[in-house]
Amino acid sequence: MAGGAMMKADGGKEYPGKMTLFVFITCLVAATGGLIFGYDIGISGGVTSMDSFLQKFFPSVYHKEKQDKSTNQYCKFDSQLLTTFTSSLYLAALISSFFASKITKRILLGVGVGFANQSVPLYLSEMAPARLRGMLNICFQLMTTIGILVANLINYGTTRIEGGWGWRLSLALAAVPASIITVGALILPDTPNSLIDRGHQEKARDMLKKIRGTNDIEEEYKDLVVASEEAKTVESPWRNILDRKYRPQLTVAILVPFFQQVSGINIIMFYAPVLFKSIGFGDDASLVSAVVIGFVNLLATLVSIATVDRLGRRKLFLQGGVQMFISQIIVGTLIAVMFGTSGNATKPSKVFAVFVLVFVCTYVAGFAWSWGPLGWLVPSEIFPLEIRSAGQSITVSVNMLITFIIAQTFLTMLCKMKFGLFFFFGAWVFIMTAFVAFFLPETKNVPIEEMVSVWKRHWFWRKFIPDAVDNKGSIEIVHGRLRNNKV
Repeated sequence: MAGGAMMKADGGKEYPGKMTLFVFITCLVAATGGLIFGYDIGISGGVTSMDSFLQKFFPSVYHKEKQDKSTNQYCKFDSQLLTTFTSSLYLAALISSFFASKITKRILLGVGVGFANQSVPLYLSEMAPARLRGMLNICFQLMTTIGILVANLINYGTTRIEGGWGWRLSLALAAVPASIITVGALILPDTPNSLIDRGHQEKARDMLKKIRGTNDIEEEYKDLVVASEEAKTVESPWRNILDRKYRPQLTVAILVPFFQQVSGINIIMFYAPVLFKSIGFGDDASLVSAVVIGFVNLLATLVSIATVDRLGRRKLFLQGGVQMFISQIIVGTLIAVMFGTSGNATKPSKVFAVFVLVFVCTYVAGFAWSWGPLGWLVPSEIFPLEIRSAGQSITVSVNMLITFIIAQTFLTMLCKMKFGLFFFFGAWVFIMTAFVAFFLPETKNVPIEEMVSVWKRHWFWRKFIPDAVDNKGSIEIVHGRLRNNKV
């Protein structure tokens, strides 16, 4: 094909485009929406392990930790009030995600990213060239890991402040990433999709040339116009997303964020300092361990950025899942050997402590280059424009709901299930890895406007996709290939 989109062997299209400085900086600024998310995750876990904070707000927990030596290690932090403090962030995010759906459909994707988890992954997926979409989208997760690491470092520093007011500084510094996001949202340009959707065709054409680094954008532009016209015929994305033809995307939008959270990762990230104190580490050692985990999380996310568009989503999902499963089982076994079911043991040896930390870091690394970033990337790239905002809202809502439930119940589950809790999460890791192996198709290098072809070729999901995707004739599947019939 001379000029325009190139047809690939599988019948899909590959639009012209390259990485430009403009699109890189734009995506980087948008991805700063992950900073506040990561900072809140990291800061809450560290603050709740500070004695001064516990003394002021949770004296009963402080008493069990410091004075009641009969309390076993599994139950010393068990407090519904304490977990409510930590998990309240996710309850608020759950509620706001429903409102964000309507706003991002017309406004935020073009003006800013006020509801970060809802709008940033969609914004990045729309701005990035298909062959670089994974790398640029994962910048959101990279910023999240940076936020977590910075929070851990701040907690480590503020816990040394005399007078016991360091936790106040830790919490107050959340204003910094919030300010960065606010300023960034004001300078972000509109996506071509948003401009077309609002009737600014020429501006959309110019923006597409700017972010693709080429004037050869007519084929992609026409497909975006077709997708926008189809989207405008849909009055209720929430009702339409329940249609049979969207069953594959809806299933993935629910199960991927569900699996991401029941893997047990937020137990490590929320409560890393508390967890290590629970198994006998000292105050400083627990915070140092959290910092080490933060560094591992950051470095492993960089690995994902470097490989996701070359190896693909499935390979990272599967490799990371196996690594997480093995690590989770080993950590559970180590804690079982040390504390048994009674939860009473002397302070663990340095060798034991190192082994626990090594396998926790191995688990975190596996998550950080697979389920961590891909749990946001894959749902953001699978929905057609007409139901994209509703689909992303479901993804965020499920993620926040499950995160809230786990954060609210983790310490009680640790007290009741003891070391068995790690085997419980390990079982979920096994299930979600099997789900990917059988039911998740590869989506790398596929333009969002042509993602329907991925489901049409899948052995299971193809039975849900009709041969004619659109009764207006805009996109039709013929012998496994996509073609445009108008514009």
